Amino acid sequence: MNKKLDSVYSMIHHDMDAFNSCYTDTLKSSVKLINKIINYSSRSKGKQLRPLLLLLSSNLCGKLNDKTYLAAALVELLHVATLIHDDIVDDADIRRGYPSIKRIWKNKISLLIGDYMFSQALQNMIKIRDFDALDLLSDTARKLSEGEILQIEKAIKKDMTEGIYFDMVKDKTASLFSASCMLGAITVTDDIQKRKALSKFGEKLGIAFQIKDDLFDIVGKVDSIGKPTGFDVKKNMLTLPLIYTLSKLNNLEKKFFLIKLKKLTKKKKINEIKVMIESYGSIEYTENVMSKISDDAKKELDIFDNSKYKDALYEIVDYNLIRKK
Repeated sequence: MNKKLDSVYSMIHHDMDAFNSCYTDTLKSSVKLINKIINYSSRSKGKQLRPLLLLLSSNLCGKLNDKTYLAAALVELLHVATLIHDDIVDDADIRRGYPSIKRIWKNKISLLIGDYMFSQALQNMIKIRDFDALDLLSDTARKLSEGEILQIEKAIKKDMTEGIYFDMVKDKTASLFSASCMLGAITVTDDIQKRKALSKFGEKLGIAFQIKDDLFDIVGKVDSIGKPTGFDVKKNMLTLPLIYTLSKLNNLEKKFFLIKLKKLTKKKKINEIKVMIESYGSIEYTENVMSKISDDAKKELDIFDNSKYKDALYEIVDYNLIRKK
């Protein structure tokens, strides 16, 4: 992990410890198999970026409380449950460098574990006892599902435009980033302006985060990112570099490009795919879009006074631009 990001975690390590304790307590079950699978999934916690954003947003706006930690556990539950279901949909065998739950316990158990996490998230949602939070989270749950289904629909039809891509990313990825930041504010302040600013900050960071993942699909390596590269290419999930490339081609050129792309993916010639896409300036274009959206995200925090928590949110934006996984 990045040294600067490590310092952000260290800065609020007490808050992160309180969140992790709440998260663990929330997942406890009387069913041994559930606990076994949860313990397995917890061996590699990932970046826990969404709860980190929530806790930083709360600190930026006020004093943390029990509802804040319940909310932080809630967003991580939603995220992990979504990953488990994603692995089923994508038929993925690797998650965070380890065999996925789907690979070990197969689809049926994996689906039910994801559902169990969603149910525990719902319990936390009720415990927070705040209608603004309930409204936000119910809307976010809808967006997460719609974003995934929209991506699959457009992949089948192969008619993803850049505009549709950003609509999909706002739902599929950015909605939970946005909800995490706004929910952190909701638990400590009634200031609508601060809530909205953090919501917009989270959404733009989430879009930039997905664009970075798009780049990994073209240029990443499985040993560094913990999942197969070129995966979205193989599944015909049109990411931003591919969408930009296709926009530069006429119908006939597009047809031949897709035929060649399909042949290369079958042969797992990811480097040749990278060269082919780079030849249209698509990597550079995607990086420039990501940088612009990242700058816009930082501007959303202009209403807040300077503080170590504001600086920490800036650090997360910068970390995304250079992260290796």
